[in-house]
Formats: sequence, C-alpha cells, structure tokens
Amino acid sequence: MTMLRLGLPKGSLQETTIEMFRKAGFQIRVQSRSYYPSIDDPDIECILIRAQEMARYVAEGILDVGLTGYDWIMESGVDVEEVAELVYGKVGRKPLRWVVAVPQESSIQSPQDLQGKRIATEAVGMTQRYLEAHGVTAIVEFSWGATEVKPPRLADAIVEITETGSSLKANNLRILDTVCTTTTRLIANKQAWTDSWKREKIERLALLLNAVLSAEKKVGLMLNVSEENLKNVLSLLPALHNPTVAPLADDKWYALTTVIDETVVRDIIPQLIAAGAEGIVEYALNKVVN
Repeated sequence: MTMLRLGLPKGSLQETTIEMFRKAGFQIRVQSRSYYPSIDDPDIECILIRAQEMARYVAEGILDVGLTGYDWIMESGVDVEEVAELVYGKVGRKPLRWVVAVPQESSIQSPQDLQGKRIATEAVGMTQRYLEAHGVTAIVEFSWGATEVKPPRLADAIVEITETGSSLKANNLRILDTVCTTTTRLIANKQAWTDSWKREKIERLALLLNAVLSAEKKVGLMLNVSEENLKNVLSLLPALHNPTVAPLADDKWYALTTVIDETVVRDIIPQLIAAGAEGIVEYALNKVVN
C-alpha cells in the first residue's frame, strides 16, 4: 500500500501545526513519548521531527513531505521541492528574522567589523555563508542555547532568530544586520514530487493548509435587507468577489452572505444597521479557498 510519509515539526511549532491540520480537516493525535502521531487519513503516516532536521530527512527520502522553516532549509543546504509558503509560527503570523546582534557598546558597526571575531549561533552554515558573502573571516561556534547571554564575554556577536527584537534589547544587544528572513514552508522530496499519486496528495495538503491560513483574518457575515435598502447595503460590503444575494419568501426582502476581513467588522456592522440591514450574524471560518 502506498503511503505518504509526513514530517511534523516537533517543538515550538508542534501544537500550532496540529491545530492548523485540525482546521484543514485532519485529526492528529500525539501519544505521550511517541514520535509517531496517529492521523485519520489511512494514506498518511506521520512522524515528529525537529524542524532543524526536517529538510535533510525530506531530501534523503526518509520523508516524502514535511514542514520546516526556510532558515533550516538554507542551513541544511539540501535540495528539496518548496511546495508552499505557510506564514505561521508558535504565536505570530509574520516572518521571522535571523539577525547579527552585538552588545550596545560594541565597536562593531558593520559586517566587515566582524573580521576575526567570535560569533555564537545555532545556524552555523547560514552564518558562514553570510560572512563569505561579505568577504569576512570569523570564528563561528555552535550555540546550544541561551545565545543572547553570550556577548560580550563568550562571543563578540551572535546570529539569532527574532520577531520583535525585544529579547535582544533586554539583553543589551543591538541588531547589526539581517542574515535571513524566514517563514514556514511545506517541502517535498524531489522523487516523491515526481510520483503522480504523492504529488496530488501533497498538493491537496498545501491547498487545505493555505485555505486555513487565508481564513484566519476573515469572517463570514449573513444579514437580511429590504429591497429598498439593498443597493445601499451592497455598497458597504467588501467581499472576496461579490456578496451572495438570495430572495426570501417575502419578495421584497433579501438574504446576503459575504466574507470580509475581521479588522473591518467592528466598523461595518453599525454602518450596515444604519443602512437598513437586519438579523446580522457573524461566524468564524475554518478555510477560505481562493
């Protein structure tokens, strides 16, 4: 029996990823101390793998498909098929940055000033390629954690991932430069991608996961409006395309259904009421397929 071997990121992205799959229609259950979650799709076999290792296992064909950061694809230096960009994280929904940071009082003001310095990071390969691109030779050491506390005694600079930079500031560090901007990617093994059955399965996964992320910032609205107020109400309603308008039993009234950005709901509902809309219902969305 043909199976699709799916790698799920273990660690900070694990719970968010499982919740995203749930909204996409897949129930994944992780047993205590097990690295092989169950999934309610008989064609898929799951395994939990650290995001740092995912690209390597996908490239080697141990996994057919997996989720990992663009940063770890770059760090691994392997050749995989990037199927989809999925902008999500443990908490936020925006790209993260790997940055070079130095102590506030450091004399280092440019990448060239890193010449001969000691740099601590978890992303050794990425950092070395960054230095090579700037014509700089430095000592790059792998950091096992707590990287922010190493300057100035244990390192002259660090390369670390950040979303807001607040943790770096809290440790008296300033950002010197950006090494890499990263988002989560759905990646596939090159050979698996040429298999028609596996490719179709992977493309369906990508479609559903993207639909979940598209739905996160949108809500559905249902409302009723009389014929005389229909034009005014329609003029207020933004939508993915056009609102659905259906006549009610009373031929002078209509039911409208639409999808709008969640950020405009608080402003638009009072406007709709003022324009004559009634029975307004807002509802959450699991997926929006564009």
